[in-house]
Amino acid sequence: MFTGSVLAAFGGVSAVVQFTGQLFPDAVSRPGLVLAGSVTLCLAWGLLRARPQAAVRQEFARPGMTVVVEEGDLFEQPGQLVVGFTDTFDTLMDDGVVINDDSVQGQLLARRYAGDARRLDAELADALAGVVPVAWESERDKPRGKRARYPVGTVAVLGTRPDLVFAVAYSRMGNDCVASSKVQDLWLGLDRLWDAVHRHGQLERVTMPLTGAGLARLHDLDEDSLLRLILLSFVVHSWERMVCRELRVVVRPGELGRIDLPETGAFLAGLAAGARRHV
Repeated sequence: MFTGSVLAAFGGVSAVVQFTGQLFPDAVSRPGLVLAGSVTLCLAWGLLRARPQAAVRQEFARPGMTVVVEEGDLFEQPGQLVVGFTDTFDTLMDDGVVINDDSVQGQLLARRYAGDARRLDAELADALAGVVPVAWESERDKPRGKRARYPVGTVAVLGTRPDLVFAVAYSRMGNDCVASSKVQDLWLGLDRLWDAVHRHGQLERVTMPLTGAGLARLHDLDEDSLLRLILLSFVVHSWERMVCRELRVVVRPGELGRIDLPETGAFLAGLAAGARRHV
């Protein structure tokens, strides 16, 4: 990209210099200085164009909302968060076998709940009180962690506004404590998530990670495809009814290199144009 930008800029500068030379011969009487200036401008332009993009922002006129994709730390963001869970809503982190302490869920416990697993479990129990489990594992089959299984797509709304956490079950916890998910599971989880945000979020900003890119082992999609799936799901639901005024997808630095942000920007721009036609 750097080389192409430099060559394109050099072609443009050359055309300008030739045109200027015909009109103002005295202005190009020092070719060495002109060449040095042209090269400097071209290199500067190439460096500017090649600089990694760190964020994309797209405004949607209808519905009136904003979508932002940026690199950062999810838990430095204020307000409402989305965190992925498994169908058992496990929280055990003592040895990292059930829940990895570096995962988004592990960071939720450490940073939003100050490591207080009892408080997190109590809030989960309250939020899930009206949901009927679809299965119960025996202690023999699942000796570690929780044994009640909830439907994939279940959303437990934790905390109080303006700091709600939308805990969405989009993967299945195996009895061997290995989580797995499918594209259909993630799409269903997102569908239920936007409904919960609509009901409880009062249109306030929602921040979420690149859900599905971690230990859920959703190998069918790469990071670019996961991101587009999330954005498409959000925009399509927003066409039907307003979900929130701003969705912010925060990508970890290690994931950013595997995402084409300019293409993401073009994708969002296309969705924004489609939203205008849809309305």
